[in-house]
Amino acid sequence: MRLSVVIITFNEEKNIGRCIDSVKNVADEIIVVDSCSMDKTAEIAKSKGAEVILQPFLGYVEQKNMALEVANSDFVLSLDADEALDKILESSILEAKNDFNFKGYSMNRCTNYCGKFIRHGAWYPDKKLRLIDKKNAYWGGDNPHDKLILKDEGPIKHLKGDILHYSYNSIEEHVQQNNKFSTISAETYFKRGKKTNVFKMIVHPFWAFFLGYILRGGFLDGFYGFVVALHVAHLSFLKHAKLYLKQKQTA
Repeated sequence: MRLSVVIITFNEEKNIGRCIDSVKNVADEIIVVDSCSMDKTAEIAKSKGAEVILQPFLGYVEQKNMALEVANSDFVLSLDADEALDKILESSILEAKNDFNFKGYSMNRCTNYCGKFIRHGAWYPDKKLRLIDKKNAYWGGDNPHDKLILKDEGPIKHLKGDILHYSYNSIEEHVQQNNKFSTISAETYFKRGKKTNVFKMIVHPFWAFFLGYILRGGFLDGFYGFVVALHVAHLSFLKHAKLYLKQKQTA
């Protein structure tokens, strides 16, 4: 059976080649929906055999739904440009392609942080639904935390292997992304009428750190496991703090 791979991009020249190379053995078509990158993302994608569609950024959820719509196959694998399939997951997808008996297929995602793969804590196994029958699914969630949702509930098959997520090359990059994503989250929550308070601002970050670092074994990843747990807690704090300020400004 045929499989389309769709990837959304913006200034991903450092990552897009690796992503496309990792799916060449499983994809019958590769579509890159690019948000008018100012680097060589589109050029590299075309040189790797992908079809490139230029689309000014609509929002994470909206952009990925647009990518889903332009795919020509019924079954679609959705990846971010900084992701790639490992060999085990590649084999699992090739096996699933024989019949595609399920409407959705999930897989684990393993994040590479500053050169180290994080295999414990809040970031692993980080189960993701990424391979779906497009007639039965759409992207939802709150920007920037998008997720695939099946229209009709049914069994989902979990595939062996990992999506390899090449996230941050430095702690500075993580700090910048936390600031960016927390602003987007706070704006999204505010528009939807979600509320926060000082209690949540204190408790949620503390719980996020305790859950990831202690209960889910983040300490087993050494120094970077500690750094990741702190940043997860910090992101939680920033989201609540920025939402709280928006509430105060409009009170």
